[in-house]
Amino acid sequence: MDKKERRVGTVSRGIRCPIIRQGDDLAKLVADSVLEAAEAEGFELRDRDVISITESIVARAQGNYASVDNIAADVKAKTGGETVGVIFPILSRNRFAICLKGIAKGVKKVILMLSYPSDEVGNELVSLDKIDEAGINPYSDVLSLEKYRELFGKNVHEFTGVDYVEYYGEVVRSCGAEVEFVFANQAKTILDYTDCVINCDIHTRARTKRILKAAGAKVVLGLDEILNAPVDGSGCNEAYGLLGSNKSTEDTVKLFPRNCQPLVLDIQDKILKATGKHVEVMVYGDGAFKDPKGKIWELADPVVSPAFTDGLVGTPNELKLKYLADNDFKDLSGEELKKAISESIKSKQDNLVGNMASQGTTPRQLTDLIGSLCDLTSGSGDKGTPVVLVQGYFDNYTN
Repeated sequence: MDKKERRVGTVSRGIRCPIIRQGDDLAKLVADSVLEAAEAEGFELRDRDVISITESIVARAQGNYASVDNIAADVKAKTGGETVGVIFPILSRNRFAICLKGIAKGVKKVILMLSYPSDEVGNELVSLDKIDEAGINPYSDVLSLEKYRELFGKNVHEFTGVDYVEYYGEVVRSCGAEVEFVFANQAKTILDYTDCVINCDIHTRARTKRILKAAGAKVVLGLDEILNAPVDGSGCNEAYGLLGSNKSTEDTVKLFPRNCQPLVLDIQDKILKATGKHVEVMVYGDGAFKDPKGKIWELADPVVSPAFTDGLVGTPNELKLKYLADNDFKDLSGEELKKAISESIKSKQDNLVGNMASQGTTPRQLTDLIGSLCDLTSGSGDKGTPVVLVQGYFDNYTN
């Protein structure tokens, strides 16, 4: 074996950074942190390395925050502030509770319609086993709070220990609004209660809006249309509104970062000037993967990556090594097999869609794949690594 041959493929490194505050020069801090980590740990940057920055520090540097009162003012102005249907929210203290507080503060009554047996991202209200036992069809059956309690009693979330029906009811009432619960999975069900609707679903929001408007709703407002412009000097997000927001304090949310493209280009330029290497840069939020035990799909943000450099556009174009080894070259072994596979990779087409040898490779956007890797690397707790450096992602067996 050639001693200079690389023996390591993709490496994902969490990069420690200073605590980011509003107004910080984030591009400089990120570039400096990566360069200092390289020097301290003894590795070199290469072309096509990927520097990924978690959305939370971008929003924090931007000061992109809003208060419950900002949300309430926007909701009241856009709905009239009377009885409003709030449908398909996810079950999360971090993601939705403060948004609900703002909505409730801006209206007189909330008809809160929850999807069941779980929310859009997999948080269970009630288990499928209990649904089956009760003989309920969640696609068609509409339940009142009384019927829900009669059938299923009190149900707490497996990981948080919270009964979200009880909790969300308390949130609305604490803001001086009435609350009525409905459990249903058809968007137009809400129109039996009110024709003014805020739909809170994330990835299905366009379909929900279309269905409601076609069914005659007078006001249809997605979370992406609340705080899509500043209210009384607040932060905002023109594309996503309250989607992608997180709890900051009991009365404020940190919004999804806005206008991130200049940031990723600035970091790319700073690294090029410092090292001569052309790296790729992206901002990432939640990864896109499902937990098989809790059945929760991680992606509560509207997208995995709101901004990225051009080299991260597209999907992987890869051959499946085990397919080549088991089929095309099943009679070869050792150095002969290695050489044959290497030649196949070197001569592969630019677009392998439909090619049997690419069967089983992951047909997802590069930013979704890399963002998921980075989310798992950085974690959501106390690791202190809001920047992730991914090296060797675009390597293959021949490099």
